[in-house]
Amino acid sequence: MKKQTKTRWIVFLGMVALLVFMGLYRYSMVSAALDRSIYKNLKAFNEILDIVEKNYVEPVDSKTLLQGAINGMIKNLDPHSSYMTPEMYKELELETRGSFGGIGIEITIHKDILTVVSPIEDTPAFQSGVKAGDKIIMIDGKSTKDITIMEAVNRLRGPKDTKVTISVLRGNENKLRDFVITRAIIKIVSVKHKLLDDQIGYIRIASFQDKTADDLKKAIQEMTTKDKPLKGIVLDMRNNPGGLLNQSIEVSDVFLKSGVIVSTKGRTKGMASKVSARDTGDEVTAPIVVMVNEGTASAAEIVSGALQDNGRALVLGTQTFGKGSVQTVIPLEDGSALKLTTARYYTPKGRSIQAEGIAPDIVVKYLRPGGEGDDEDYEPIREKDLKGHIKSIKELEKKGDAPSKDKELMIQQRIMKDNGKSKDLPVKRPLGDVNTDNQLKAAVDMLKSWDIFKKNIKN
Repeated sequence: MKKQTKTRWIVFLGMVALLVFMGLYRYSMVSAALDRSIYKNLKAFNEILDIVEKNYVEPVDSKTLLQGAINGMIKNLDPHSSYMTPEMYKELELETRGSFGGIGIEITIHKDILTVVSPIEDTPAFQSGVKAGDKIIMIDGKSTKDITIMEAVNRLRGPKDTKVTISVLRGNENKLRDFVITRAIIKIVSVKHKLLDDQIGYIRIASFQDKTADDLKKAIQEMTTKDKPLKGIVLDMRNNPGGLLNQSIEVSDVFLKSGVIVSTKGRTKGMASKVSARDTGDEVTAPIVVMVNEGTASAAEIVSGALQDNGRALVLGTQTFGKGSVQTVIPLEDGSALKLTTARYYTPKGRSIQAEGIAPDIVVKYLRPGGEGDDEDYEPIREKDLKGHIKSIKELEKKGDAPSKDKELMIQQRIMKDNGKSKDLPVKRPLGDVNTDNQLKAAVDMLKSWDIFKKNIKN
């Protein structure tokens, strides 16, 4: 009996060993096949590099060739991933601090053309009359064909008081318009505020920089007194291209006592996270209306989604941009950096708004003062319009390719401020002018009627 038991154990252990061996063998074969494929491609790349260096009509720097190859590789991932040279990386760091030399426009590549997404308020481009949707055909007389975003940024930015000429096509026009713009130090004021009638606070967040949450708290304090607390807040995030993820979380936390703010899921476990609000006891309790439009993107959508899903605010305006991916900046040894899409973010109710955007609770389209209405030639740009964008769940389902859990993982594996994309608001629009801004007027009217609504609901 003992001998039979021993024999069975030997057979069992032998089978386990065989299965382990077969698994390791299969893994090694797959791994070897992958290694051979990578090696073959790298060998071809090396051969091409050698041929170009030796035979191109003019001498070329191998570093320039390699940087071009890296650019091409990253460019094929998605519209938001990019390789940055040391100079470009320094520019990005300056931008997050809210100060840099340039003309003040948000740009993107739309239908292979460098396009103005939005002029930044109170900047040289804004004051010169540059509008959202303008197609930049030339910069200082040089074509922008096949230009990358980072290359365009380098050509548009420069020292204060220097000039740059951009030649644009507007709408259906067939003649170029030239704008000679004098560069300035662009100091983006992240938070602006104003107290309106009936103790309603107007707060505009233009972008999310490293001090946005602190500036927001100061704005609220300046508008609030013990005798006259705020009766409502209009949080204006129209044309906000996004910015720093941590600041969008802190801004949301200013208004939330509890509940999830945002969660992220990526290819690696390190990119999976869920952030919840902290009850600090000093959260703002006044009712809130958040104003959004197609220019509300990324971090601004996180705040909008967090307040909407937690029932803390009503969202008013038009569908947002739909940038539901997170970019991580990875510094490299030589001073350059990689901006890589590493995760997809989700609203508190688990919505992925990638290429979809946030639908407002109350749809109110912007109307120009004087009854001019919308520009007929204006074509809003959203995430779903960008070449190579990460597909939304609905886009996949339309193709009859409903995503399973494995499919969702594949999507996450493909995911690699942010483009603000918006309709241009009136040039030199007064801050918080209820008389010329129909969306703001609608938001204020709602807040003025809030107490009446509450009484009616109770009754």
